[in-house]
Amino acid sequence: MSQKINLALIGCGKIAGERKHIDAICKNSSLIELTYTCDKVIERARERAEAYERRMKDRDGIPIDAFGNDRKKVIAVDDYREILDDNSVDACVIATDSGSHSKIALDCLKAHKHILVEKPMALSISEADEMIMIANENHLKLAVSLQNRFNPLIQALRRKIDEGSFGKIFYGSVRVRWNRNESYYREAPWRGTWERDGGVLMNQCIHSIDLLQWMLGGEMESVYGVIANMNHSYIEAEDFGSAVVKFKNGSIGLIEGTSNIYSKNLEESISIFGEKGSIVINGPNLNKIEIWEFENCSKPPEITEGSLGHIPIYKDFAESIIFNRAPYIDGREGKKALELVLGIYKSFKEEREVKFPIDNFSTAYMKGVNL
Repeated sequence: MSQKINLALIGCGKIAGERKHIDAICKNSSLIELTYTCDKVIERARERAEAYERRMKDRDGIPIDAFGNDRKKVIAVDDYREILDDNSVDACVIATDSGSHSKIALDCLKAHKHILVEKPMALSISEADEMIMIANENHLKLAVSLQNRFNPLIQALRRKIDEGSFGKIFYGSVRVRWNRNESYYREAPWRGTWERDGGVLMNQCIHSIDLLQWMLGGEMESVYGVIANMNHSYIEAEDFGSAVVKFKNGSIGLIEGTSNIYSKNLEESISIFGEKGSIVINGPNLNKIEIWEFENCSKPPEITEGSLGHIPIYKDFAESIIFNRAPYIDGREGKKALELVLGIYKSFKEEREVKFPIDNFSTAYMKGVNL
């Protein structure tokens, strides 16, 4: 493998915009060359290709193709299957609607492409397991875009856990109190459907849910969850969810998520409480320390940067391919947040506490459930 990977971006909607995926690709240009953009709406694929080329030209002041093959013009296509037979493509990023993640990922993995897939990696346990299995069988990298793990304050919190600064961790909680109005759902009809998305827990809260399970040890024992649709009658799935999660190490996780806050996003926060320490982090990008207290030291870290977005996860993904190591958030890690959300759904549907692991459950099984 050379010191640079050729990348295809599949899905060119809002999440793949210039401030997210395109920005991350450009800021990792020493490791990544964008060679394809793909979207069912070909104009969107062309817009992303042009945005990338414009950014690269502005950075270098060098026109596309000025030095022969050093930088080829990005090819825009409307069918990702056109990319699969191109052996020059090393990896694919999947940023389509949630319901198509696993199908496209499996096709790419079977074509021997490394994969970085947006959250959630799939909408069922069986699909996630198959993605992990095919990646392993073909010796390919499968990374999941749960980029909040890279946020500087989140990394500082994780170091405190790894150092044992909390002593025994009693419990942790996450709160996502956001607003999503009707225009948000009308903009993309797949949002809020059981077949192609799920509700606020799967879409808006999965990053925080991932952080909670990661901080509390990742080995879940059981979950009891409640979901409701209080304010969005035009979608199938939940706009409110809460849960109590028991972990095998004895700690407890509390989850609260809603898209019903009037009239704009209020907060996203994570709190961890132990016998020797307490931390509460909030802010629009988990970039504000509310509490940082420990038995031997209460001085918070001096961190000025907020969220780094997709930039570090692209860097990690590219380096995992180039240096043949596991991605920081591989398929097995990415599956944990998915399994926890599906566990909450299953608990609500069956009106009981659900034990882990959860076998063969998907958002599709929630269709027709009365919220």
